Amino acid sequence: MQNNRLVGALYEEKAADYLKSIGYSLVERNYHAGKTSEIDIIAKDGNTLVFVECKFRKNRLSGDPYEAVSYAKIKNICKCAMVYMKKNNIPTSRPVRFDVIAMYGDESINHLKNAFEFINPYERY
Repeated sequence: MQNNRLVGALYEEKAADYLKSIGYSLVERNYHAGKTSEIDIIAKDGNTLVFVECKFRKNRLSGDPYEAVSYAKIKNICKCAMVYMKKNNIPTSRPVRFDVIAMYGDESINHLKNAFEFINPYERY
């Protein structure tokens, strides 16, 4: 049985290679803001800053990788994106998008652009 972190790192590398192959420029990998907030890949698609969550599933028996991007995970990604933009003096007027890249054991990749909208992690609903 392989270590989940090693498997995750391997597939994040494949996702990064995929993004480069379609013309994105990579800005940052594994960006952390605090202990629980992390963004797998930060990239640029033209002028748009793209925050990318990568998910892998060996097969579809345990569900689609997109299903692993929970509401709590989305809030953490949004929090991390806010910290990144503030620390790097990126204006809020800059176009931003949140993508999910799902990868499967058969080496297929499914890229969902604009997978979710920004959620203010500090607001209560």
